[in-house]
Amino acid sequence: MSDVNMDNWQKKSADHAKLYKQWLQRADKNKVLKQLPALHEEAFEHVDCLTCAACCKNYSPRFKTPDIKRISKHLRMRESDFIDKYLNLDSDGDYVVKKSPCAFLGDDNFCSIYEVRPSDCARFPYTDEDVLLKRQQITLKNATFCPAVHYVLEKLVQPK
Repeated sequence: MSDVNMDNWQKKSADHAKLYKQWLQRADKNKVLKQLPALHEEAFEHVDCLTCAACCKNYSPRFKTPDIKRISKHLRMRESDFIDKYLNLDSDGDYVVKKSPCAFLGDDNFCSIYEVRPSDCARFPYTDEDVLLKRQQITLKNATFCPAVHYVLEKLVQPK
């Protein structure tokens, strides 16, 4: 397998969106799941989240009940105050950040609550788990703004 050229990756990702979609629909799930951990590690040898942070700047994770409890405790806030200050309920009934970029993202792209961040943040960009295959629309959306997702998809769709 050749390396992925990351120059102009956003345009390449947009150009390959149809290819990614077709590939995801036909992928051999078990074969792909075995490849993901190594591809995930390889992607992050080429991608530094601290130079990007597009996920934190433009999108919100879901804040589930355990996340809210853990983060509000860490911030020494009542859960209701934490929700009032930082979160809104979206159309799916999930708590998400009130505004973008995320209030916990610093100017240096570091997360001020990294140790207790929401589980969605800890798992993002899902390139080492079955979400990549199970939630194809999310994978395709993530490929538009996350260079690591682009990298993994490029490696997967390359002819062997």
